[in-house]
Amino acid sequence: MPRWLLPPPERRRRRDVVVAVGLTVAVAVAWTVLWVTSPHHGTISTPAAAAVPPPPAAAAVPAGFTEAWRAASAATPGPVVAGPVVVTGDGDAVAGRDALTGEVRWSYTRDIPLCTVGAGFPDHDGGRALALYRNGTWCSELTSLNPDTGTRDRQRNPDVHPGTRLLEGGSLVTATGPTYLEVFRSDLVRTVEYGDVPTPRQVGQQPRPGCESTGFAATAGRVAVLQRCPDEAADRLTVLVPDGAEADKPQEEFSVPLTVSGASVSNATLVAVSEDRVAVVLPDPPRLEVLDRSGAQVGLVGLDVPAPDVARPPVTGVPVVTGDGEHVYWWTGTRTVALDSLDLTPDWTLPDTLGPAVDYANGLLVPVPGGLAVVSPATGRTERTLPVVRADTRGAVVPAVAGEMVLEQRGTDVVALRPSP
Repeated sequence: MPRWLLPPPERRRRRDVVVAVGLTVAVAVAWTVLWVTSPHHGTISTPAAAAVPPPPAAAAVPAGFTEAWRAASAATPGPVVAGPVVVTGDGDAVAGRDALTGEVRWSYTRDIPLCTVGAGFPDHDGGRALALYRNGTWCSELTSLNPDTGTRDRQRNPDVHPGTRLLEGGSLVTATGPTYLEVFRSDLVRTVEYGDVPTPRQVGQQPRPGCESTGFAATAGRVAVLQRCPDEAADRLTVLVPDGAEADKPQEEFSVPLTVSGASVSNATLVAVSEDRVAVVLPDPPRLEVLDRSGAQVGLVGLDVPAPDVARPPVTGVPVVTGDGEHVYWWTGTRTVALDSLDLTPDWTLPDTLGPAVDYANGLLVPVPGGLAVVSPATGRTERTLPVVRADTRGAVVPAVAGEMVLEQRGTDVVALRPSP
């Protein structure tokens, strides 16, 4: 073809080059900002080389226990057992540890501090470990981890306050807070938000956004909240349906002010919630009030507990409790009270204890000064005491069991005890 019939060659003008370079830089900056602000930036995830096997189960209460290992775990309020591992959290690192040796089998680290570590969804493929990190003023980076390998599962961005606790309630988990709480399911989708919502999608959906929450308890299908409201003389008890139709419009089972013989009650302590009951401790004198599903009082029982133990609710709003199929075990600060798991009435009280009870093989163990008391689950009678050396017993000693190992949260450490021959 003659050259004169060809189209003229394309010429790049200086302005076109500048625009192209500018667009390239803008895209690069956008990707950099996205990466820096994403949860993946500053994250080191080291999964297990192979799935961690579960520890051997305990056959019977042994003759004694000896310390096997300990690890710093300031981000756990009690020992976290998720699937086959013991999960510890300290600083910015979460670790899945072999229950027998304490060896780190997997780890997950961020470049921001931990708020708390928990576990949930036990019926969902062995459950999940939950790591909640603080980003700025909020605990707003939540990651779920597969406990047997440490691989990441789901992530989301809640907006709960520092000091939050993660309460397992069957297939749901509640993140607590003094002015706001939320409930989420295993895919981390929020099912309820309650209180002073940080970024409400619609105004006027919350019934009492100006109240302060002082107590929390959760079970399958129910979340109980104790609150102090500005215009009310009594503490208010509310039970929420945790999986209602609309997450931003909480559905209440009931909400009532606490009164006894017509008198308003404040400084109450929310202890436990069951399928049909809620247990609240009233101070001065110590009494346990039990309410039914309508919020009506069905029981008021005096407690053999020192008045200072129940003078005010716990700082976090979450009582020191453990439980099994028969009882909820509540540590008052000096004593362990066993509540029937269905009607929440007291069955027995054990004095001079360091924490709640934990079920072990065919027995029940309670931390006491100098050891672990082997206690009758039916009567609370101490049958014998297994010696355990503890250098510092200030605060609660919160027990848990992983196979044949007994775990104790002592302050900011988790200590593992191995059965001795």
